[in-house]
Amino acid sequence: MSDTPQDSSSFEAEASTDAETAALLQSLRRKEGSWVEWGQACQTLQKSGYTAQAIFESTGFEPIQQNQIIVAAQVYASIVTVGVSDSAQAHFQRKGSDVLYELRILTQAERAAAAEFAFDQQLDLDEAKEVARAIKDYSRLSKPPEDFSNHPGDAIAFQVWKNAKQKSDMQERSRLIAKGLRFVHSTPARKKIEQLLTDFSVTPSRPAPRLPIYRLESDEELPRILPVVGKLPLTKADLQAVPLVEETGVFQLVHFSGTGAWVPLPGWQVIRAAEDPVVLLCDSDRLPLPADEKVEEMVVVVDRAQRDWDESGYFVVAEDEQLQIRWFEAVPEVSLLGRVVLTMRPKQVLDVGYTKEMLTRQQRDDFERWVLEE
Repeated sequence: MSDTPQDSSSFEAEASTDAETAALLQSLRRKEGSWVEWGQACQTLQKSGYTAQAIFESTGFEPIQQNQIIVAAQVYASIVTVGVSDSAQAHFQRKGSDVLYELRILTQAERAAAAEFAFDQQLDLDEAKEVARAIKDYSRLSKPPEDFSNHPGDAIAFQVWKNAKQKSDMQERSRLIAKGLRFVHSTPARKKIEQLLTDFSVTPSRPAPRLPIYRLESDEELPRILPVVGKLPLTKADLQAVPLVEETGVFQLVHFSGTGAWVPLPGWQVIRAAEDPVVLLCDSDRLPLPADEKVEEMVVVVDRAQRDWDESGYFVVAEDEQLQIRWFEAVPEVSLLGRVVLTMRPKQVLDVGYTKEMLTRQQRDDFERWVLEE
């Protein structure tokens, strides 16, 4: 009996949510309200689990349109929060989602100033995109340029003034000067641009340096990052506590939160083929290897997914709660916790400082050779 009110309340909440969702879909289908409300409705539907494709099939709003009005609605909300004139706010509430979308790269204060400027100048989509980029570049300067203020008009005027000085073609130069005079805000900045009408000197632009771009050519060049369980002695619980690692993207990114250690290994075939690899660290004298005078720390890669016995492999087992690496001539009675797919000794380094110097020199030589080949 005591469960009845709770179930009823849950049912009513679910029914209310369904009704709200249906109302949002209907308003979008009929294009009721402003574009701002459409953007908010699309965002609400997506947060509730609707995909962009499902919304499109139900309302006719294409996914690319949904993205634009969702982002533009967020920009609109931010400029209202910061504050713009009533006329600018009313204007963008009716139209201009494409213009506001271009302002997404700016801070909230910059968005408000740019939106006000876009309204005053009646900027179109391409002009708004150019202004947004100019404001962003202007904000990255270590200090404001002389004679130019922080107004959006001066930000684009500065970009135009700088570009015009680099042009020797008088027609292109004149076009840029006219553009700067249209957008410039402060009097000192206007005088700066007007000087170009009589000063025909050209300031050559310095070309940007070539990016040091490399492409991975072989699988071995792309290392695999594996979780480290720890150094022997370890327990069965230690081995099982490490979660399965999922790699994503063409660069095999690994997302991880919490504590732990990781080690990168070359992308050898045996490493890439492992389904659930983890790393154990141990001294070489703990492994079933031929006697070696030198004891050194080694990496042991264990694929926890391979738990079927094979006479040609070494396996990790738990003996007296401690992990051991064993070979079995016949099917063992103990549980196999994973197969050893690789053991690796560290690289022998005679002189660390000399090696680092040679590596740096080699990298520089490789880069210079690559530039010459290009």
